[in-house]
Amino acid sequence: MLINFISLGLLLVSAATTGVSAQQNKPGSSSGTGTQAKADQGLNALMVAAGKLYMGTAIETNNFNDAAYMAIANDRNEFGLYVPENSQKWEEIQPAVNTFSFAAPDSIDALAKKNGQMFRCHTLTWHSQLPTFVANGTWTKDTLSALITTHITNIVTHYAGSCYAWDVVNEALNDNGTFRSSVFFRTMGTDFLPLSFTVASKADPNAKLYYNDFNLETLPRKADAAVALVKLVQAAGAPIHGIGFQAHFRVGQTPNTTSLVALQNRFVALGLDTTFSELDIAHTSLPPNSTAIERQAQDYVGVVAACLAVQRCVGITLWQFSDKYSWIPTTFPGLGDACLWTANFTKKPAYSSVASFLAGKAAATPGPNASGRPGGGVQSTPTSTAFSAASPAFAMSGGGAKGLMLCKSVLLSVFVVVLLSW
Repeated sequence: MLINFISLGLLLVSAATTGVSAQQNKPGSSSGTGTQAKADQGLNALMVAAGKLYMGTAIETNNFNDAAYMAIANDRNEFGLYVPENSQKWEEIQPAVNTFSFAAPDSIDALAKKNGQMFRCHTLTWHSQLPTFVANGTWTKDTLSALITTHITNIVTHYAGSCYAWDVVNEALNDNGTFRSSVFFRTMGTDFLPLSFTVASKADPNAKLYYNDFNLETLPRKADAAVALVKLVQAAGAPIHGIGFQAHFRVGQTPNTTSLVALQNRFVALGLDTTFSELDIAHTSLPPNSTAIERQAQDYVGVVAACLAVQRCVGITLWQFSDKYSWIPTTFPGLGDACLWTANFTKKPAYSSVASFLAGKAAATPGPNASGRPGGGVQSTPTSTAFSAASPAFAMSGGGAKGLMLCKSVLLSVFVVVLLSW
């Protein structure tokens, strides 16, 4: 009988040790001072651990046949969100009047669902990549309003419940802060702005609705105009939830973290979320030398740091992650190597720097905040163990190593008492 008691005591101590150790070693779980994070966990996993919703990438169906590319794109640890790079733009998705082509973005949506990734949608009202019937049509305010309403209603309704967010209006401003002379502005003035947001909201009340533009980060007059644009939409009673900073930068010319934080806070003050929606940082001289490579790494880290510093920055989307599919060289000859992976899918020093930075921030990030907004680390739900993090003994002990020692002490005390009484 005595042997049975001894065996019982050892079994209980072993169970406590196993249960608490399992909780300590579970990926994403907290142990005392903060989230355990390593730089090799993947960019999305690290962004989430640091309190953000995602690290995302632009992607297109023409990438699907590249096995090496897709192995990275399908890794949810690297990317938690997809954005169709081109296939939701007007000329692709409605090339002719009332003729809608959903096949390509549907494929991206389906892949995101399969992988457990988010789906961000781009874009609805934009002056560029318009089909001929829109760009060269003869419009009145009423007929163009009807066209915008039909276009947005059909597309947003089709993806209702799938799109986490929409870039509703894209690049409505010139670099000098004036409105771009698009078919929409020439025909409707600024009325196309609140109309677009209102129609999108009616089609999917749960989607986050963004204004998206480039050079807001580097041109003060354009940033001022974007603030005024947001206020115009809000004054019209239309919903707008966020601002997308495209963040197409050049190595050595990327705005510093302080300025990017200050810019975001101007829009946060208007009640908006922020995101860096199309990030890439291009070299201006190819091939880049070692100094430029290091500077690119610093520039990428600076942008990521700016997002982490603003609670309402929800995440970052890379405008393609590999140089193999970057839009930069064809659009800006002489520039390139703008992505975090090479054309051969090797991680660059910029990737390593971003991952190391995020790992450090994730380790120092507290648990999820009560609101569920970005700003608190994300931790995994513990599995059921003999003494899990949900158990009263573990909770009272504070968890971690202290909890393990307390569990051992309590059980050993009980064992000794029973043994002595025997």
